[in-house]
Amino acid sequence: MALPDYLEETAKDFSRQLTAATSAPIDTSKFTGRQFVAGEDPLSTSAINLATSGIGSYQPFLTAASGLTGTGAGTGAGSIASFMSPYQTGVIDETLRQFDLSRAAGMQDIRDSAVASGAFGGGRAGALEGQYMADTTAGRAGLAANLLQQGFQDASMRRAQDLQNQFALSNFARSNRAADVSSLGNLGAFRMGLDSARLAADADAARTAAYEPFGRLDRFGSGITSLAGGVGGSQFQTPASPSPFSTALSTALGIGGLFGKFR
Repeated sequence: MALPDYLEETAKDFSRQLTAATSAPIDTSKFTGRQFVAGEDPLSTSAINLATSGIGSYQPFLTAASGLTGTGAGTGAGSIASFMSPYQTGVIDETLRQFDLSRAAGMQDIRDSAVASGAFGGGRAGALEGQYMADTTAGRAGLAANLLQQGFQDASMRRAQDLQNQFALSNFARSNRAADVSSLGNLGAFRMGLDSARLAADADAARTAAYEPFGRLDRFGSGITSLAGGVGGSQFQTPASPSPFSTALSTALGIGGLFGKFR
């Protein structure tokens, strides 16, 4: 289509501008690349470090619990022996001493009865004394065993209670650690979302600036075509970019959701 004479200079100007605009490739690094990805927020770093430091924190409690099961349970460090009363030996010794005194008094009663009846030194008196001594020995051993068993049971109960207390404290610590991780992670994700929005806005501005001459030339060329009596073609469209707000929102929700799962 021939142009009217009055449009020739305008067309030459359009050609010069179009040649200048398309002679060099667009530097897409100005609005693409990792420089437009928000870095890890310090709060998120703290959340990650806090979370990883708590991994495996339950192991000492499982190790302690294993000391209460199986052959030889309660014989290692922190065993049931550690929960025995420090006064148990003294209590046992005094109880046995009182027992011995009472049995000695009983033996004296047997001898006094034998003397009073004129049977002292006889076979019947000797049999009574022998049986009494056997009963005393058996009673003393049974009493000592019962005292030791009672002390063991009391220590076992205290040991089990201590382990439960440790588990409760561990659960409390892990629960609060999880809450801290979640809070730090969510706050960090929020700030990363804001940074992502700013970077996305910067990228969008750079992209718009890079393609702006083409849009302007497109309008220029369409105007020339219209003046020459032709029909304008499709309009140039600047490449679309995601909304900075939607980018920030998706980033914050995605990262925040990950930290929330730590609970």
